[in-house]
Amino acid sequence: MKVLMHQCCAPCSIYTSKILHENFESVYGFFYNPNIHPVTEFYKRLESVSKFNDENNIKSIIDEYYGLKEFTRNAVYREDNRCMYCYSSRIEKCAQIASKGKFDYFTTSLLYSKFQNHELIADICENAAKKYNTKFFYYDFREGWKEGIEKSKEMDMYRQQYCGCIYSEEDRYRKQLSKHFNYSKANEKAGAV
Repeated sequence: MKVLMHQCCAPCSIYTSKILHENFESVYGFFYNPNIHPVTEFYKRLESVSKFNDENNIKSIIDEYYGLKEFTRNAVYREDNRCMYCYSSRIEKCAQIASKGKFDYFTTSLLYSKFQNHELIADICENAAKKYNTKFFYYDFREGWKEGIEKSKEMDMYRQQYCGCIYSEEDRYRKQLSKHFNYSKANEKAGAV
């Protein structure tokens, strides 16, 4: 049996692929993440996933399309609900390839992260499986959260600091910067408030 795993990044693939290797004869990784910003971040993650797959008996299917324009067009005015679009677009593409490639199952490394909406992702996967007439392999990979983090550090793997999109980058770094800089006081001084 063979499974297609959508890979959001290499660190999230560590524990996910371990479980998949225990349950399937062949594991394929599918890198499709048009949400990632900036382009340098996209290629860091792509390089890390490619290296991880080569070293861990995972056959790679890589979509190198950098789809920032398409992603932002579809997320604009939906910024607070952007994750729904982001999950759906990537999972549907994975399910479509799983169906065309006659994979027995598909899944996603998004189910590993404690920072993602696990239930929503699982629902989207179930719906995509029905839509594309394929099967979704569900597993709560979050149980291996600590193991994956430790291994990624041991492997000196590139570890991103935000989910991937321009909005998550802003959320991540604004919180960090706001600890050191009071925006409202700066705006008052500049006469902006």
